[in-house]
Amino acid sequence: MQSAKPVNRHLWLVEPLEREATLLVKAMFVGKAVYLDGRFVLYLADNEEPWRGVLVPMESEHHAALIADRPALAPHPILPKWLYLPESADSFEADAQWLIGRICRRDPRVGIVPPAAKRKARRDFNP
Repeated sequence: MQSAKPVNRHLWLVEPLEREATLLVKAMFVGKAVYLDGRFVLYLADNEEPWRGVLVPMESEHHAALIADRPALAPHPILPKWLYLPESADSFEADAQWLIGRICRRDPRVGIVPPAAKRKARRDFNP
């Protein structure tokens, strides 16, 4: 008998977005990628530090403004182009909910348009 996959500990953050028609949540590495209106807006990391918390995909020119609003946010130590809110932060729940509020309001600073998926070249079989 195969055991069920564990539920990501941060999925509760997606609940306020569930009525959004364009919401897409999909597995990515050791977490969940959250998309809204085709933008990659959040990554729910559910592993060991530094992959335990919330990553915010965004352009680096917006980092300072969000950090000024929420000082617990910082560039991720391995993926510094994104901001990171570690689960261990005292303000984790409040800051994560604040981020969801920004996403609900379509804050243009939060999220990125993912690059187009590369299509594999088709090989025709010619014997």
